[in-house]
Amino acid sequence: MNHSQEKAALARLDRFADLSDSEVKALVEHGTAVTIPANWSLIWEKTPADKAYILLEGEVSVRRGGQEIARLGPGDTVGETAIVNHKLRNASVVSLTPLSVLHFTSEAVQDLIDTVPTFRTALEQTAHDRLPDTPA
Repeated sequence: MNHSQEKAALARLDRFADLSDSEVKALVEHGTAVTIPANWSLIWEKTPADKAYILLEGEVSVRRGGQEIARLGPGDTVGETAIVNHKLRNASVVSLTPLSVLHFTSEAVQDLIDTVPTFRTALEQTAHDRLPDTPA
């Protein structure tokens, strides 16, 4: 995928509909387009938060303790929760189909959080929504 294809793919995703053209451009410039085969482990539970992905095409399984807890597809992000919360990974992510993704280092995610407020808000909300309920 080239930059214009990546921008077009992001623009089609509901999650990023509120981002301006310049914000979408910033995401594309901070990320690396990657194609991943089916049955590939993208993220491993209980490891440091060193990367995140935006899924452009395909489907992944999110697993905790070997049990599937969710399936995610185009427009979803994976790996960002541990970066935003400065914690170890709380789940593994495995591709169920071939994927087209934008790969981000933790440094790129942090830079986007610092410079693209709409992206920061979206990631913070996603991270908050994915935190397991804790007793009061």
